[in-house]
Amino acid sequence: MDVPLWLALIVIGGLGIKLIRPPWWLVAALLLGGYLLADSLLTPLIDPIAK
Repeated sequence: MDVPLWLALIVIGGLGIKLIRPPWWLVAALLLGGYLLADSLLTPLIDPIAK
């Protein structure tokens, strides 16, 4: 069964938020940090780790 990555991330993220209950500011900071880091000069360094 092929599941799109965005759907898997939403489901896993939703379960994580529901079970662990982190503060919303932490969730927002991780999402914003990940978005900014993906479009930065550090992308070539992170890319091999992500694969």
